[in-house]
Amino acid sequence: QKVKDSMRVLLPVLLNKSHDSYDKIRAILLYIFSTNGTTQENLDKLIQNVQIESDSDMIRNWKYLDVPVISSFVAQQHKYSRRDRSKEETFQLSRWTPVIKDVMEDAIENKLDSKDWPYCSRYPPTWNGSGAV
Repeated sequence: QKVKDSMRVLLPVLLNKSHDSYDKIRAILLYIFSTNGTTQENLDKLIQNVQIESDSDMIRNWKYLDVPVISSFVAQQHKYSRRDRSKEETFQLSRWTPVIKDVMEDAIENKLDSKDWPYCSRYPPTWNGSGAV
């Protein structure tokens, strides 16, 4: 079942003094993952109220793994188009495929967009058929 008001479920966990700070960080990350990001103000309030300012980089650095931590960050980032993997045989517990797999397969097949991936080298264009390329 989908949680209707995740903040209502999250707050008692965050305000409980018996929970470790790493458990609170995990709870905040689960909230961010489930809502596809949050606002900067909301994240600052959560970090400040839970008193995990020293460990806030653990949350904020997920943006470097293309996780939308801040909602405005999602608008700036270009979303990578995902491949359809519904017909692939997978294990029962591993239904999700990371984005990096799609990126690496596109790199191997030379299908990466040069605007998004300027440092990936392209195959050299064939020379008029005479000589090695």
